[in-house]
Amino acid sequence: MKAVLFDLDGTLIDSSEGITKSVRYALDYFEMEEPDEQVLRTFIGPPLIDSFEKIYGFPREKARKAVEKYRERYNAIGIFECSLYPGVRETLRKLKEQEYRIGMASSKPEISCRRILAHFDILKYFDDVVGATMDGKINSKEEVLAEVFRRWNELSADEMCLIGDTMFDVNGANAYKIPCIAVSFGFGDVEEMTAAGAVLCNHFSEIPELVHKLS
Repeated sequence: MKAVLFDLDGTLIDSSEGITKSVRYALDYFEMEEPDEQVLRTFIGPPLIDSFEKIYGFPREKARKAVEKYRERYNAIGIFECSLYPGVRETLRKLKEQEYRIGMASSKPEISCRRILAHFDILKYFDDVVGATMDGKINSKEEVLAEVFRRWNELSADEMCLIGDTMFDVNGANAYKIPCIAVSFGFGDVEEMTAAGAVLCNHFSEIPELVHKLS
């Protein structure tokens, strides 16, 4: 094992406040309300445009407009309505000391990922940050991972692992046969993720040992 890839939302940070408030802001534009907080939390993880289409039946252009309104609030306010999970800094530092290459593989726009990592002063631990593109050309977890392989073309799938918190991460990792660690404190279904082959992590401090065991 030479490289460790991290998802962002629900894995490194609890981003629920900023995301759900920004979804409400987008819905307000269409004079819609969503009283169910759990429905709003389903926006954490998958591409936004897909969620607006799936949950509310928006046609593609309306979904694009919803994403535009979402980002209007999120990029100004919501992006920093989040907090690091316990043990993140210490674990990243330890992995770096153990000479692992550290990367990010997130369906959040790459520019937003970098802003958040810089805000919490942990960008310095990352060798590269790969995220979605604003034009939608890179959007899904599989597309993000394809870009990881393009940039890190000297590494094979069994030389890296992906750490995430939802089935989007697990399915993406499985598609490329990348070992996957699923954190239990994020937004995904633990039983579903472990049934799909992910190794369970209950606290961030467990990650270095779990990565070592996957080697």
